[in-house]
Amino acid sequence: MTAESVPHPTAQMEQVAQSGPARGPTTSDTHRNAAVATAQATQGDRVQNTHSKQDGREANKRSLEYIARSGLAGGLAGCAAKTVVAPLDRVKILFQASNPQFAKYTGSWTGLVAAIRDIKRHEGGRGLYKGHSATLLRIFPYAAIKFLAYEQIRAVVIPSRDKETPGRRLLSGSLAGITSVFFTYPLELIRVRLAFETKKSSRSSLRDVVRQIYRERVSPPSTSSGISASSVTGATAAATVENVSSSVNKVVPSSGIANFYRGFIPTMMGMLPYAGISFLVHDTVGDWLRFPSVSHYTTIPDSDLSPAQQQTQKALRRPQLTAAAELFSGAIAGLLSQTASYPFEVIRRRMQVGGVVGDGHRLGIAETARTIFLERGFRGFFIGLTIGYIKVMPMTATGFFVYERLKWSLGI
Repeated sequence: MTAESVPHPTAQMEQVAQSGPARGPTTSDTHRNAAVATAQATQGDRVQNTHSKQDGREANKRSLEYIARSGLAGGLAGCAAKTVVAPLDRVKILFQASNPQFAKYTGSWTGLVAAIRDIKRHEGGRGLYKGHSATLLRIFPYAAIKFLAYEQIRAVVIPSRDKETPGRRLLSGSLAGITSVFFTYPLELIRVRLAFETKKSSRSSLRDVVRQIYRERVSPPSTSSGISASSVTGATAAATVENVSSSVNKVVPSSGIANFYRGFIPTMMGMLPYAGISFLVHDTVGDWLRFPSVSHYTTIPDSDLSPAQQQTQKALRRPQLTAAAELFSGAIAGLLSQTASYPFEVIRRRMQVGGVVGDGHRLGIAETARTIFLERGFRGFFIGLTIGYIKVMPMTATGFFVYERLKWSLGI
């Protein structure tokens, strides 16, 4: 072996030094790479958390964005539901309020068809939607407030899944219903008055109805008969009657804003079971339809994941029901809630039209209930319930379906 073929020791050391970095990173490089990886992971978590707050169930329900989106979804859902059943709603009001021209149609399925035919013959197809503009004007804020209030009240009453009980769901729904009714009841009264009128009677504009309701006065109790039977003179009797009437008018509002809340107390009494049972049954049936044994047939795959969550498979909200399952849960909710609250609704309708029929004086709850019982007996409290069932199932089903889909689309 020649001297040229033997490597010089210095050359071997240079080769080892040059090949060193290729065999592994230095300590400084390791720390630098770890810092970069940590920064990227932190940024990715921040982005994912942002999507989770926007698209998941852990979104901040107190934020203005969530409130606006849930209110918009609720209002549009209510308008869609009322539009679907507007013709049936018109006929139901005529039946409930005992409109003289439609009293002969009550009590049978054929009467429903005959009433619709009568309205179309005298008022045309648009007659079936009479008062619908006032309905939409009322229902948008009503439904928006109802669904919005339910989300907010539910977040307080049911702060976590382990506290989600039927009683808390019932309470949340009842309080939401009362809140929405309080702010929108005058519009409901105007809608009923418009729907109660028929072509054979006088036709009034929205302004005329508002003016009429505002100017209606309470009839003071009659005292002339009792005074005439007494031994006082005619002049004294006249003065006494005038004083009594003046005192009543000072104590009881005779006209004005109070007229727009006719039937408000029975409405509140009826809303407690109606809204409470509606939300309770819808959420409960929805839970049943999401059981693992049936969820394959009743839920939309991956609907519980946002785009950011689909890569991590970390679901933060319940899966969406299919259209058939969502409509089914809403229909059952409407059916049971309508049954529980219908007698209060009949009393409310009669009180609302008190200024149109009879002598025009304002009826109390007990007086209205007694009048209904004397006219038709116990069955009088369930007049129009058949139409109510036909109406409430598609209406409630449509409302919950549109609301849930809009929530999904809006990322709340």
